[in-house]
Amino acid sequence: MPSSFLIAAPMSGSGKTTVARGLMALLRREGYSVQPMKCGPDYIDTKFHAAVCGRPSVNLDLFMATEDHVRQIYQKYTDNADVCIVEGMMGLYDGYDHERGSAYDIARLLRLPVILVVDARSAAYSMAALIKGFADFRNDIAVAGVIFNKVGSERHQQMLREVCHDIGIPCLGCLPKSKVAETGERYLGLDFSDIASDGQVFHALADLISQHIDWKELLRLTERAPILQSAPAAGRPSQISFRRIAIARSPEAFSFIYQNTLDIMSSADVCFFNPELDEVFPDDTDLLYLPGGYPEKHAEALAKASKTRTCIKNYADKGGHVIAECGGMMYLCERILTDEGDFPMCGVLPYTITARTADRRLSLGYRQWTLDGKEYRGHEFHYSQFFETTPPSITSVLNARGEPVNCPIIRKGNVLASYTHWYFHELFNV
Repeated sequence: MPSSFLIAAPMSGSGKTTVARGLMALLRREGYSVQPMKCGPDYIDTKFHAAVCGRPSVNLDLFMATEDHVRQIYQKYTDNADVCIVEGMMGLYDGYDHERGSAYDIARLLRLPVILVVDARSAAYSMAALIKGFADFRNDIAVAGVIFNKVGSERHQQMLREVCHDIGIPCLGCLPKSKVAETGERYLGLDFSDIASDGQVFHALADLISQHIDWKELLRLTERAPILQSAPAAGRPSQISFRRIAIARSPEAFSFIYQNTLDIMSSADVCFFNPELDEVFPDDTDLLYLPGGYPEKHAEALAKASKTRTCIKNYADKGGHVIAECGGMMYLCERILTDEGDFPMCGVLPYTITARTADRRLSLGYRQWTLDGKEYRGHEFHYSQFFETTPPSITSVLNARGEPVNCPIIRKGNVLASYTHWYFHELFNV
């Protein structure tokens, strides 16, 4: 029987990243086909999932998507997998509005058993109250087991196992304080430029999980029941009006693309090009898609790639359709300023972006807006800012609570751009 479960924690920093990636790596090594998924809008976690599991990781997000959509993509991607591992976000019940949109909300919707990862440093029997509280706070999810992290000694482990015995929730393992786990957390969270070629950390995490977690019992406790029979399977996306789509892609500069977006675009003839390598796209392209990433980290290479910049400028000036998100929007502007210098970009949009350390400011959160009579949602996350002049927005942009935010949607001709990463339910004519 296939297995599905959600890895969650009482709070961020408890170790769910270590457990999720380690389990993915271990189960792949044991010969299982593993489908990774991620609660929320995060792009970086899904990259590591894909590198470990050898298949795309999909986002499950109940602010940006409907419940039906989330059910359908879950069923579509788990149909041919032995194991589905869903990595939660923040604390189990932390959502955009109380518990709405949280990892709990995903577990509730998909009836996923929860594996709770708990940081057990400097605590023993008090863990009973914490775990029992999380397990009983809502009666429409089930905590199938607990994994303790940062366990200090054999005696500490024994006390924690007694906690689980007394509250009637299985203890599936105790991870010791480990440099492997700490290295894995840093590696998996900060730099993803070489993840496909360097599996050393993944193998080490798999070894750690194998030694300290009863993964076979975990799979037994989380056997997947046929719970989604009534949900229609998500088939091939409906046909879209664009015949040929060109997508900018590079390891970091243009790399933040939701799998759902690629699925929607797959009904067209899709080609990829790397602006850092001065590549161009076909003349008969109907839509140019510039996703987000870190163009500021590769500003010098992008500035030197004059053939690509000219190609994009000419395409946009001639009325070509362009969608540019965050890093893609930055690339369309006149310049990007960094601590290393002032770098010319495509010059499609008459703005300058500053990514200098002195100007860094975090802009973060869900976004929603109406455009041409349709409602759209997405997520904003960046430290760079517009320099001196912030462009006007063609529509009001709100956060998840319906409050106005300064995150302009920019339209110039057939170019549509924003710092927001869009979550597309369909592809439209910009």
